[in-house]
Amino acid sequence: MLRERVRRSLLPPAKENVEKLAKVVEDGNCYGAQQMYKSISARYISAERYSEALDLLHSGACLQLEHGQVTCGAELSVLFVETLVKGKFPYDDDTLDRVRKVYKKFPQIPVPQHLDLTDDDDMQKLSEALGEAKIRVEGCSSFLKAAIKWSAEFGAHRNGSLELHDMLAEYIYSESPEVDMARVSYHFVRGKHPKTFASTLVNFMGKCYPGEDDLAIARAILMYLSLGNLRDANYLMDELKNQVRDKELNLPRSDLMQFINYLLPTLQRDALPLFNVLTQTYKSAIDREPVFYELLEEIAGIFYGVQRRNPMQGMFGDFFKMMGGDGM
Repeated sequence: MLRERVRRSLLPPAKENVEKLAKVVEDGNCYGAQQMYKSISARYISAERYSEALDLLHSGACLQLEHGQVTCGAELSVLFVETLVKGKFPYDDDTLDRVRKVYKKFPQIPVPQHLDLTDDDDMQKLSEALGEAKIRVEGCSSFLKAAIKWSAEFGAHRNGSLELHDMLAEYIYSESPEVDMARVSYHFVRGKHPKTFASTLVNFMGKCYPGEDDLAIARAILMYLSLGNLRDANYLMDELKNQVRDKELNLPRSDLMQFINYLLPTLQRDALPLFNVLTQTYKSAIDREPVFYELLEEIAGIFYGVQRRNPMQGMFGDFFKMMGGDGM
C-alpha cells in the first residue's frame, strides 16, 4: 500500500505532460511524441490516475489528428476509450463531448475528381488518395466502434449511444472510397436521425450501380423493422418520398419496392397470414439478397411471435457482427 502511494506521488500533474508533449508535436516530432503519449499515459493508468491519463490521451489524439497523423491519432483515440473502460467512467454528456471532439478532428478529405486516368501522375495521386481514405475510415471506425461498445456497457442504450452510431454511419459514407451501404445502414438504424439517413440514401441513389438503389432502401427498412422500430421505418420511407419529390427525382420501381410498400402497413395490424402471403408472393425479389430472409424472420418474431425455423440461426448474428464489429 505504501509503495502504491509513493508510485502515485512520483507522477507530476498530467497538465505538465500535456504541455510538454504538445510542444514535441508542434516541433514536428510526431512519432517521438506518440511513444511518450503511450508510455506516460500507461504510468497514470498503472497508478489508477485515470482522469489524468484521459487528459493526456485526449490531447494527444486531437493534436496528432490536427497534424494529419491519422494512424497515431486513431491509436491514441482507441487508448482513450480503453481508459474510459478501465476507469469505469459512465456514459454522460461531458464524456460524449470529449469523444465528439476527437471524432471531429478526423480529416474529411474528398477523393480527387476529374483526373485523367491515362496519366501516370494522376493515377498515382488517385491511388494515394484512396489509400489515405481507407486509413482514415479504418482509424475512425476503430475509435467509434470502441466508443459505442463502452457506451453500451456504461449507461447508454443497450445497442450503444445513438449519436455515436450516427457519427460512424456518416463518416463511413462520406469517407469510404467504396461505400458499403450495409455497414452504413447498420449504424444509421441504431442512431436517431432517420432524416439524415434518408438524405444519405437519396445521395447514394444518384451514384450507385443500377439495381443497388432499391436493395439499399429495402435493406434500410428491414433493418429498422428487425429492431422492432416501425416508427422510424415508416418515417424513413415518407422522408425518402418527400426528398425525391423535392429534387424532382423518382424512387426506384421494382417488385422489391412494392413488397416494402405493402409490408409496412401490414405490420401495423395483426395480419400474420398476409405477412406470409407477401413473403411468398415476392420471393424472387427477396431472393436478391439472402440476408433479407434472416431480417424477415426477426421481424416475424418481433411483430407476430413466430419462432425461428431456420436452422442457420447463426448467420444473422454473424452478419451483424461483421457490420458492427465485436457483436454490435
